[in-house]
Amino acid sequence: MHKMASARPHARLTTGEVIRMLRDLKGWTQTELAKHSGINATNLRMLENDRVEIGKKRVEQLVRAFDVHAAIIMFPEYEAKEPKGGLSC
Repeated sequence: MHKMASARPHARLTTGEVIRMLRDLKGWTQTELAKHSGINATNLRMLENDRVEIGKKRVEQLVRAFDVHAAIIMFPEYEAKEPKGGLSC
């Protein structure tokens, strides 16, 4: 059986800041991200400015566009805590 380590707070980023950071890392404008994700640029702007809640559908669209795990977008403030001695089975 695997022992799972608790996540711990790591960074003080909002979901919007993470979306903007991922978009910048790709070198995309909001219009380009809109094409890759299927989310219109106005909604992306509102997401990046934390003016709307992200919702499951938008997370799924961004995960596909950025090719990242959903937790990166949904829980930017947490980092997995490495257990002492690694994972045990």
